[in-house]
Amino acid sequence: MSTERPWGKAVVIGGSYAGLVTARVLSDFFSEVVLVERDAVDEDTGVHPGAPQGYHAHAMLARGGQILERLFPGLREELREAGAPVFDYGEGIDFLLPVGLAPRHRTGVRIQTFTRDELERRLRRKVVALPQVTQLPSTRCTGLTRGPSGQVSGVTCRPHTADPAEPAEPFELAADLVVDASGRSSSLTDWLGALGITVPPRRTVKAKVTYTSMNFDRPHVGQPGHPDFYVAYQMLFAPSVPRAGVMLAVERNRWTCSLFGFEDQPPTDDKGYLEFAESLTNPRLAEHISRRTGQEPTRRYTNTDNQWRLYHAVKDWPDGLIAVGDAVCVFNPVYGQGLTVAAMEAELLQDMLKRRRAAGRLDGLAGGFQKRLGRLLLGPWTLSTNSDLMWTPGGQPLAARFAHWYNTRLFRAAVKDAAVWTRFVRVVNMVASPALLFHPVVALKVLTVTSGRRA
Repeated sequence: MSTERPWGKAVVIGGSYAGLVTARVLSDFFSEVVLVERDAVDEDTGVHPGAPQGYHAHAMLARGGQILERLFPGLREELREAGAPVFDYGEGIDFLLPVGLAPRHRTGVRIQTFTRDELERRLRRKVVALPQVTQLPSTRCTGLTRGPSGQVSGVTCRPHTADPAEPAEPFELAADLVVDASGRSSSLTDWLGALGITVPPRRTVKAKVTYTSMNFDRPHVGQPGHPDFYVAYQMLFAPSVPRAGVMLAVERNRWTCSLFGFEDQPPTDDKGYLEFAESLTNPRLAEHISRRTGQEPTRRYTNTDNQWRLYHAVKDWPDGLIAVGDAVCVFNPVYGQGLTVAAMEAELLQDMLKRRRAAGRLDGLAGGFQKRLGRLLLGPWTLSTNSDLMWTPGGQPLAARFAHWYNTRLFRAAVKDAAVWTRFVRVVNMVASPALLFHPVVALKVLTVTSGRRA
């Protein structure tokens, strides 16, 4: 075994986005990486068949895009050549805040918009082409195996068969490291319970938001109706803006449009979909929906609750096992954090493995990773849940009420001051600390701003 790849085999449960980026990281440290995927996927599969949210609008924040480009050099250019635009966040987004339009102003924050379908297809092709990686489709993991010293030593698996009357024989996969990237349907808490390990109850914050989305044609440059933006957005904001939506320019000259409502389901029929868009204050979405000449199926998604499995608080977490992505923490997708946070998790794992490569030892990695992951998740979890808690009348935590008050005044300052807006953009894209929004220069503007119009 080489010093470059000091460990033998890693098994990743789940071959969706989080599993793919994690497998890419592991391929630098393990001689063999096995992606165990319950669905019948191949290198041409795009959005994961078991991820209903995959058809809706997804945001890759600037931090996530930077990490992916380091892991997959040239990915951004490949996507751009397919028609996924790259642009400055401030210049390319028609962004309606609850108090008015954000400045159309250069921020220095570069982002790219595309469908999750296109992203996953390209990532899967790159990952399964790596000589260290083997994809095992149509196979379900059913539990963990444990070694004599108590560490997780592998997984038990059962292949799917075409004939349920003739089930395939189960088998075991031995591994130096097992990664659960199986998403929100993960069975890991039950598997740990079978090993005598207790996990604290998960945290759940209800979102009560419904997404309804479609892809449709986008005018080419020079055609009538070609826009001067790549994203049109109206944000949800409790309690004054219960309807909202986003429209992203994506590959192959299409728009992806997601309409969302708090306790209000945007319709899936064409007439109702347009009428819902027309009810928004940002007219851009309805304008382009009404111009469409072709469209793909309209889909609805309602499972948007925030959920956090508190693996970082497990005292006797076993060696040889880590969990990432939605298997640990699920965010309300309206805030667009999921893809970027999963990339940050992969980057964290990469950094920890680099430090251990010289010694060639994995002892203590798993528990240390879950604790550090818990700290990483705290910021995005707080952002998402503080906002969602404000939909509940009365009884909100003081921290959520303060964040809502401060954000309202921050938005009023941002629509008048491009420098404040730029700081907000950097924080939202996770390329700067939230402390940037509490700098004395910003805080003074926030505290002295006069009321602006409401959306």
